[in-house]
Amino acid sequence: MFNNIEERLLGSKEEDRSNLKWKVWVESKKIWRVAAPGVLARVTSFGLLVVTQSFIGHISELELAAYALVQTFIVRFANGILVSSLLCILLLCKHLALWYNSILVLIAGYMSDAEIAISAFSICLNISAWQLMIFLGFLGAACVRVANELGRGDSKAVKFSIKVIMSTSIVLGLVFFILCLIFGHNIGYLFTSNEEVAETVANLSVLLAFTMLLSSIQPVLAGVAIGAGLQGTVAIINLCCYYVIGIPLGAVLAYVVGLEIKGIWIGMLSGVALQILALSFMIWRTDWDLQVVKASERLGRWGSKPSEEPDESLNHD
Repeated sequence: MFNNIEERLLGSKEEDRSNLKWKVWVESKKIWRVAAPGVLARVTSFGLLVVTQSFIGHISELELAAYALVQTFIVRFANGILVSSLLCILLLCKHLALWYNSILVLIAGYMSDAEIAISAFSICLNISAWQLMIFLGFLGAACVRVANELGRGDSKAVKFSIKVIMSTSIVLGLVFFILCLIFGHNIGYLFTSNEEVAETVANLSVLLAFTMLLSSIQPVLAGVAIGAGLQGTVAIINLCCYYVIGIPLGAVLAYVVGLEIKGIWIGMLSGVALQILALSFMIWRTDWDLQVVKASERLGRWGSKPSEEPDESLNHD
């Protein structure tokens, strides 16, 4: 009798392990274990800049605009030194986006009312960049999980990991999207007492909400591609979408069409959207079985061997 009970209990345990919910839970724990430290470090460090901006903004819009310009050069220059010293492709992809935002701030400085334009634009950029820090942590997690499963020789596990981390990031992105739509008309007052600046921020709130949604997708797609060893292609896509399409389109919409600050933001948003489409198409067309073979060949050249015993507890169908 006891043996039958034990067999039933063991059988139910194995059945639970084959359950989709259990597999998603296990994969999610692996993802958060890698992403959480990076998210915490980036959010807290960049949050210091955002909180400082909120204090300065209540002094005057002139000081707020000046801080935006100083922050643009100091932060990006310091990050550029880090990239040069480490020669890290992953950080390079990240800082291409940050320099892209910096150039857009400089373009905003040539508007008819430069103080208001720079102040409002920098507020929205810093809010968006602060949220982006969360998903840069997921970028690192996507790199690690895809590379781990490729090295282990399990293409099905790679696809499953991509689905889980993409679903997680999109859900979080939708949360930020909804919050921005709800509080978008009041968020400017956290950073400034100037009615004109706060109103300009409110006018950008819908575009900011879509930016937050897209910013939850783009880093994860880039992380998947980098984890698969396609970092060179990611860098080229970044350069083309940001600097060949996004900046010129924003300048045309701002100064030729007359949309001003909204035109710059639409150009930026278009660059990010095109990057997502390009990365999605590249990942969709990727033959993951072939990537496993390439990963095995690289491991063989380096004197290592992929694991010959796949994790049976995660039988990805």
